[in-house]
Amino acid sequence: MMGSVQSAIGVFPVKHSKPKLISTAGYQVRVSPRAKHVSIKVSHLGEVEVVVPKGFDQRKIPDMVRQRQDWIAKTIERIEAERLSLGPASHSTLPEKIPLRSIPEDWAVTYRPTKDGQTRLTSAIAHKLIIQGAIDDVEACRQMLQRWLARKAKLHLESWLYRVSEEVELPFDAVSVRGQKTRWASCSSNRSISLNYKLLFLPPSLVRYVFVHELCHTVHLNHSSRFWHLVEEKEPNYKELDKELRKAWRYVPEWVERQD
Repeated sequence: MMGSVQSAIGVFPVKHSKPKLISTAGYQVRVSPRAKHVSIKVSHLGEVEVVVPKGFDQRKIPDMVRQRQDWIAKTIERIEAERLSLGPASHSTLPEKIPLRSIPEDWAVTYRPTKDGQTRLTSAIAHKLIIQGAIDDVEACRQMLQRWLARKAKLHLESWLYRVSEEVELPFDAVSVRGQKTRWASCSSNRSISLNYKLLFLPPSLVRYVFVHELCHTVHLNHSSRFWHLVEEKEPNYKELDKELRKAWRYVPEWVERQD
């Protein structure tokens, strides 16, 4: 976080810092001092989390989960169907194709084992990546691709943000690119904007809306009525775009998110 105050636009359901998680069969339990009642949530990866108030008798949880079993199963099926609708690249442990919708560019990925064991990534051919070395090390390959995504995002998203800033006449002071888990972007009190490299997977209209949203935070570092009036002034179709953005996680391939 940059600066003492920060406002952000969410990417996935925000988890409180250092939550108390208790692993159980098929789901996790999080004790939240803010919770007033029990709630069951299914993440964008199909992971089930039960949120309970502090002091709740956790022996009751298994029965509560069983009572919601049909809803949980249908929700997971819906999430799976939404990912399938975007093609197999969303599911692969490691991708053979990387669709960067925001630019737009489609990249093919080839994996070549080598005896030296050194894993490296090259892109000698346009829109084709080659990973050579210990390709059985899935985590190493994934991290290499994530670093490549971060470089692509810095190259394309930062200059795009400057162009949108000029269009809507809302200046900012600094920009950075990171791989946030719960935010598409954020803006600090010193007008520094942090972008998530996962924006590369979103349609251009949603990326531009995220930019406008954060640029409006350079004036109002909150979500007050004045902030939303400014957003509407700069992007009249913001309500529809904001609604689409709430489901935009489905564009991010699973290999980018999941850690083995």
